[in-house]
Amino acid sequence: MKLTAGQVGSYFAKPDPDAAGVLIFGKDAMRIALKRQQAVAALIGPNGDEEMRLTRMASTDLRKSPAMLLDAIKAIGFFPGPRVALVEDANETMAKILLEGLAAWAPGDAQIVVTAGDLKPTSKLRKAFESHTKAYAAAIYDNPPTRDEIERDLKAAGINQPPQEAMNLLSDLARDLEPGDFRQTLTKVGLYKLNDPEPLSAEDIAACAPATIEAAVDDVLIVVADGNTGEIGPVMQRLSAQGVNAVTLCIMALRHFRTLHRAALDTTGRPQIWGPNRDKMIAQARAWGAAKLEQALTELTDTDLKLRSAGQHAPALALVERTFIRLAMLARR
Repeated sequence: MKLTAGQVGSYFAKPDPDAAGVLIFGKDAMRIALKRQQAVAALIGPNGDEEMRLTRMASTDLRKSPAMLLDAIKAIGFFPGPRVALVEDANETMAKILLEGLAAWAPGDAQIVVTAGDLKPTSKLRKAFESHTKAYAAAIYDNPPTRDEIERDLKAAGINQPPQEAMNLLSDLARDLEPGDFRQTLTKVGLYKLNDPEPLSAEDIAACAPATIEAAVDDVLIVVADGNTGEIGPVMQRLSAQGVNAVTLCIMALRHFRTLHRAALDTTGRPQIWGPNRDKMIAQARAWGAAKLEQALTELTDTDLKLRSAGQHAPALALVERTFIRLAMLARR
C-alpha cells in the first residue's frame, strides 16, 4: 500500500504491527535514517535490539547471501515480542530477493523494514511494496517536519502542549536546520526542560538550538535597527569570514525590516513576531515608526537592485555595510 505524504507522519509514529513490512525511500539519507529509526523503535520497543529482536542486513551482504533475509524473517527469537528484519541501502538489484522475502512472509514472522534511495515510479521494488496488501511504501520528501510531527516529537521528549510562540519558533527552526540537527535540538529541549514545570519558552529553545548563519545575521540586523553604528563593522567581518554573501544578507535585512513595518502598523496590540528577539523587535518597531521603516525598505530595495545589476563593480559586502550604516544613522534621528 502506498502511504500519502499526509499519512507518513502518523504511520511512523504508530506503524502497523501486523504488516509484512515497509519500504522507506527518498533522496535525503538523513530523513530516511530518522524515519527508519522511528519505525523500528515503534515496532520492537526500546529494548528490541538488546533482546536480539532486530536483525540488520547490509544490501552488499544480502546480495552475496540471499538466504539471510528468509532466515531473519522466519527465525524464532530467544525473547518474546515482535521482530524486525532490517535491510539498509537497497536498490533495484535487490528487488528479486526482497520480493521473494515478501512472498514468503506469513503472520507471526519478522516485519521487513527496507530503506532505499530515490526510486522511480516504475521501480520493481517500489511497485512490490505499493501493490502488496500487507506492506507499505513511504516516499520521504525533502520537506521540514509538519506541526503535528513536531508536537509528537516534543511529547516523546516529555513536553506537552507547548505555547503557540514556542511552536512558531520550532517551525521556523525546522525549516532552517538539517533534519538530524533539528531532531537533536528537540532532544536537547526535552533534557533542558526535564522536571521544569514552566511552559516551554523561546529562551529555552534558543539555549538548545545550534548556532546558525541565520542567527549570526540576526545579530547584525538587531545592531543596525538599534542604531549602533560602531558595532556594524566587527559583526560584518565575522559574517564575511563565515561566507555569508551580500545578496543573502540584503534579503534577510529586507525580511527583518518588513516584519518591523508590519508590527509598526499593527493595531491589535499583538504583533506577529516570533523568536528569541521578539521583545527587542517589538521595541524597534515602536521606536522606528512606520514612516522611517518605509524609508529603510526603500534603501534596502535599492541596494538589492544594485547588487543584482550587471554594471555593479563595488565590493558587494561593502555596499551592504554602507547601507547598514545609513540605516543605523536613520534609526537615531
